Amino acid sequence: MTTKTRVLIVDDSALMRRYLREIIEGDQNLEVAGTARDGLEAVEMNLALQPDVITMDINMPRLDGLTAIQYIMAQRPCPVLVVSSLTQKGALATFEALELGAVDYLPKPDGTVSLNIKGMAEEIRGKIRAVRRVRLELPKPAKPAGRARPAEPSKRRSPKIPGKSEKLVLIGVSTGGPRTLMEILPLLPADFGAPLVVVQHMPESFTRPFAERLNRECHLEFKESTEGMLLVPGVGVVARGGVHLKVDRRPGEAACRLRHSHRPADALYKPSVDVAFRSALACLDAKNMIAVLLTGMGDDGADAMVDIRRAGGVTIAEAEETAVVWGMPGEAVKRGGAALILPHHDIAGALMNALAN
Repeated sequence: MTTKTRVLIVDDSALMRRYLREIIEGDQNLEVAGTARDGLEAVEMNLALQPDVITMDINMPRLDGLTAIQYIMAQRPCPVLVVSSLTQKGALATFEALELGAVDYLPKPDGTVSLNIKGMAEEIRGKIRAVRRVRLELPKPAKPAGRARPAEPSKRRSPKIPGKSEKLVLIGVSTGGPRTLMEILPLLPADFGAPLVVVQHMPESFTRPFAERLNRECHLEFKESTEGMLLVPGVGVVARGGVHLKVDRRPGEAACRLRHSHRPADALYKPSVDVAFRSALACLDAKNMIAVLLTGMGDDGADAMVDIRRAGGVTIAEAEETAVVWGMPGEAVKRGGAALILPHHDIAGALMNALAN
């Protein structure tokens, strides 16, 4: 008999608590262990009810969600899904929650809640099922000892002039991605010898704040993608949410450019990892491509990894031992698309080795 995943719902809105309860109870393998109206109740009920997963609002009376997460991780660690509004302020709070130990986030629906239930229900249930299996670690300090502080933008090494033979690093990631990327990207040096593109499944309002956060925490310069942006060695790009990112190089151009597109319109995610990877393969020699697939639900990017590997590119999938959700990288492995299968803490070194060869 399958043991149900028990969920504690934390939100000061009675409507939101009812909305989440309806979604959770729509899955026979999930059940609501209890509901809390604020962070103080959440901390107490985490100890009393021993839930498997917690959905956590941020802005609440008495004790806010960020403070509650700190208590939960110190007293009885439990996978936390932050329920975040789709605003820049909500994005900033979400990234802070992830640094404090939350696993991932859920978008809080705008407008009339009842109109958004069907469209979001399966995503929410899927994330709850996925993070149930997460192996929690205590959150690390914001500035871990021993890690070099990223250079100030004015002190960073000037990007190289783009050349036709330059390699390209592509990273695809979804559920659990922001935390995982922060384990990899700060380890890359300022003179990283290739352009780097991150395709993260993320709402449009989140990608710019995320790029800005990476820019503060990493040696590399990071930017959100813009239409026509040149790919420059030593600069990282976060694909803008809400549209597909495509790599393009026209005849006579030395460097690749980034393009935004709404096609294919039927893609499950925008941006799609598969769309971005395939567009790069169409205009680059695969031997100059290094494709990485990290934690995430589903299989976005797995087939493109197969094609890149067959064409002679370097392909790296995150190992199950460190992946928050071994969906996307796991599918790449099963389909033969991963030349290397590595825990996330070994991926930065593998990227440097691939560039050197």
